[in-house]
Amino acid sequence: MKHYKFIAGAALVLGLATTAMAQDISFFRIGTGGTAGTYYPIGGLLANAISSPPGSRPCEEGGSCGVPGLVASALSSNGSVANINAIAGGSLESGFAQSDVATWAYTGTGIWDGKPAVETLRAIANLYPESIHLVASAGSGINSVADLKGKRVSMDEPGSGTLVDARIILEGYGLSESDISAEFLKPDQAADRMRDGAMDAFFFVGGFPAGAIAELASQHDVKLVPISCDEAPSICEKYTFFASNTIPAGTYEGSDADVKTLAVGAQWITSADQPEDLIYGITKALWNDNTRKQLDAGHSKGKVITKENALNGIGIPLHPGAEKFYKETGLLK
Repeated sequence: MKHYKFIAGAALVLGLATTAMAQDISFFRIGTGGTAGTYYPIGGLLANAISSPPGSRPCEEGGSCGVPGLVASALSSNGSVANINAIAGGSLESGFAQSDVATWAYTGTGIWDGKPAVETLRAIANLYPESIHLVASAGSGINSVADLKGKRVSMDEPGSGTLVDARIILEGYGLSESDISAEFLKPDQAADRMRDGAMDAFFFVGGFPAGAIAELASQHDVKLVPISCDEAPSICEKYTFFASNTIPAGTYEGSDADVKTLAVGAQWITSADQPEDLIYGITKALWNDNTRKQLDAGHSKGKVITKENALNGIGIPLHPGAEKFYKETGLLK
């Protein structure tokens, strides 16, 4: 009898393995940002939501509601610009990017002026607003962007959308990189330098609360510096993709009042070369009820990722697979 049980068990395992092998497996990478930012945890949530590896329980039985046979993964990267370049070069299937950077890349304007336009860039969805954080050490004497003159300031690393926007903000307040002691570090590295007294301020663009800033604020006295088109109207006159935004009081330790700032949209982008059926399935999985629960429970920014805002601020064409889904659900006519 024991021998029979072993044979039966082996046959069951072999059967499951054969079934899994018979099902096609495909891999789908999502380029995010630094691990201390917001892109990375959101990317992890979405990768789990759209995955349904061979052998997974069906959605209707409480299992994954992702694309059958798909294994998705979130990869840390240098952010928007790096993700777009990787998608264009074929080393990433998709990634997150700020709306401004994606539009510039597709049209060959702005920071893409003089470079080949990435005409194959396509959108899956707008996700959430990304707030521009300007974090200053409480003892730095920085109360306005104008006070950055002569200070040690991290602009974020090359390839990031934050660096692009930091330069725009400086310009709007009549400053340039030559007016500050500029460094180019990831937010967590800049936070470490500030904690050690070697950094006065740093820029970060992302959904709040950002992990690196929250950790820093719990250990070091910091302040959020307001950024406003009331003070620097040329910013919003020249760059219409910026929207007014507020980081609420209490978002970070020691932040006792609302702070006005600006925001851009965080968008999930891909290439026109990706199969229509695949992107349709991914878009459908993104907006199913099971994913809604994961987003609500997984990150505070997940709560504001809603189907109703999926098409907001998109300045590049939708991927045909995503467009098909939005038309079927009535979001797009």
